Amino acid sequence: MYAFIRGKLEYKGLDRAVLDAGGVGYEIFVSTRTLSELPAVGEQAMVFTYLQVREDAMLLFGFGNREEKAMFIKLLGVTGVGPKMAMSILSGMTVAELAIALVTKDTRALSRISGVGKKTAERLILELRESVGEAELAGAAPQAGALAGAGTAQESIQALMALGYSSIEASRAVGAAGDVGSVEEIIMRALKALDRR
Repeated sequence: MYAFIRGKLEYKGLDRAVLDAGGVGYEIFVSTRTLSELPAVGEQAMVFTYLQVREDAMLLFGFGNREEKAMFIKLLGVTGVGPKMAMSILSGMTVAELAIALVTKDTRALSRISGVGKKTAERLILELRESVGEAELAGAAPQAGALAGAGTAQESIQALMALGYSSIEASRAVGAAGDVGSVEEIIMRALKALDRR
């Protein structure tokens, strides 16, 4: 119903913001990442939105970009994942980090998110792994200093992308290779998997 809302930012809370659009104040629940990207109170802002209609309420959820909104909708399609957990997941990881964790079957990374246990992490991978596309993985491109805190799977993906493979090819190859061993060992197994295609 609402694709996005643009207006003056009236309020920023822990998990929500209020936008004044045309004299109407819209309370919008947002991830901590989106909240940190919003301008100062009193300035103009725009968020992409998703409206959830329940028996007892109509709730608006807001996102800093279309990719985050698309991932939120995918997360809602997973058994047992509601809007609150989906927002928690998007607060704990960027869309690219989440996409990499799903494609590489990284249950440990997913389990580190508040409210996500091992079983939920496994369910997320099972139900979403094949639906992850180029758009979600686009943010995984190497950036200055990005390797310093990256895990072995992410480092391996970035190394394969530096060799000219697309982010989706690299992610799927690393997922097939597994995250056991050093970055070099993972890359060697991933390259063999890519050669067999």
